[in-house]
Amino acid sequence: MPQTDSESDSDSVRTPSAPSSIPTPSATPSIPTPRAWAVVLTACAGQFLVVLDVSVVNVALPSMRTDLGLSALGLQWVLNAYAIAFAGFMLLGGRASDLYGRKAMFLLGLGLFTGASVAGGLAQEGWQLVAARAVQGLGAAVLSPATLTLVTAAVPAGAARTRAIGTWTAVGAAGGAAGGFVGGLLVDLLSWRWVLLINVPVGGLVLVGALLWLRESRTGAGRRLDLPGAVLVTAGLATLAYGIVQTEEAGWTDPTTLLTLLGGLALLGVFVAVEARTAEPLMRLGIFRTRAVSAANVAILLCGSSSFGMWFFMTTYAQSVLAYTPLQAGLALVPSSLSVVLGSKLAPYLMPIVGARNLAVIGALVGAAGFAWQSTLTADGTFLGTILGPGILMMAGLGLATTPLAALATSSASPADAGLVSGLVNTSRTMGGALGLAVLSTIAAAATPAVTSAAPDPASLVPGYAMAFRAATGVLIGAAVLMLLWLPKPAKPTQSAQAEQPEQPAQPDRPSKSVVRRG
Repeated sequence: MPQTDSESDSDSVRTPSAPSSIPTPSATPSIPTPRAWAVVLTACAGQFLVVLDVSVVNVALPSMRTDLGLSALGLQWVLNAYAIAFAGFMLLGGRASDLYGRKAMFLLGLGLFTGASVAGGLAQEGWQLVAARAVQGLGAAVLSPATLTLVTAAVPAGAARTRAIGTWTAVGAAGGAAGGFVGGLLVDLLSWRWVLLINVPVGGLVLVGALLWLRESRTGAGRRLDLPGAVLVTAGLATLAYGIVQTEEAGWTDPTTLLTLLGGLALLGVFVAVEARTAEPLMRLGIFRTRAVSAANVAILLCGSSSFGMWFFMTTYAQSVLAYTPLQAGLALVPSSLSVVLGSKLAPYLMPIVGARNLAVIGALVGAAGFAWQSTLTADGTFLGTILGPGILMMAGLGLATTPLAALATSSASPADAGLVSGLVNTSRTMGGALGLAVLSTIAAAATPAVTSAAPDPASLVPGYAMAFRAATGVLIGAAVLMLLWLPKPAKPTQSAQAEQPEQPAQPDRPSKSVVRRG
């Protein structure tokens, strides 16, 4: 259920190094109601759809090209249009959920997403499909931040909320992991159009659940949307995302690529300057003075940069080198999908034992071990040695790491900033995925021998894939070191909060009371 006024007041300041910043079972935990878990289920279903559509179209691209006559550049934009709109509008969607209501934004985003899925599935021209994917990304950017905020507002703070966040993390990760399997199954049994049309019946069911179970809540009563900030951050993130995805085609040193990347960074710099002087900013810069929020988002960005690349390279390796069909490739990755769910669901039970920070570090190192193993792949690799074993390690480790990171970030924010921090978490993961895939693709291309024949040997792709997995290994080791040094340490049991005197995050510019509407 949404937080009450008293909850908002008592939770308005959370110290990063205080025990409350590390989600653990409380002494007298509140048991969530069945309705609360229904809210969690609905929000997680929305998040599953959003993340699924990042990867589900990968195996359908060849069929799309044949049916719609798309060029190689057009195929790239089927993926990039979604990613750019998703990343560009994420922060705006997060703040809008605070100002205009989490339920309202959930319904709006779900409606846009489902409607665009219909348009994409019925597209008769390539540009129609690309436009539909862009609108899908916009709907996802509105929907996704609201999902995490609804989860944290529905379940009382403590062990139950941590388990709910673990469920949200697991479902989101499973959405990305299931993309190859679901896409392969639909393309083989029906057609490529169903990788989009399948969202319609599922979206309809989620919409019914949202209308029945969700209750309206918002924390920005009386505030206006910071329009200049919204325009600047959306344009900056979209431009930066565009520049990142362009690197896959033009390279990092291309003048157009450099100009686009610098333009995106410049717009974000202007956004920061404007926010520092705005009375009611879209993004209160003071939240970054909270170590848990800053460190967790950077770590999520790094983990996302590895996980998105993993699904891409594993899918292409299975099909291009091992000659798996789309359905076989999807089935081969099912154990990895289950392992990320298992890791995410185990994390809430391990956090009270080893600590949130330590578990995130352990998870990153387990994932790094899996990536290192995967980097030994060969052209005649076996399912057990080059897909199953390393895939389980990679995804279980990332599942163990992501849940405590998301819990640390959201529990350290005030209720008035819940939607914004949720948007930040999703933006970090999405931008990390786009950046990581672009960088790892560049590394793989540089390590792949030059093609000298019209029909290149699939084995020539293996050195590039191996180098990409080695690079991802280094990224995760770096993330583990960063988390160990930057994430706040849990307070010692013998210390009192008064003696500790931890740093305090800045107070948000918000009304003293939350407005809660029931719908």
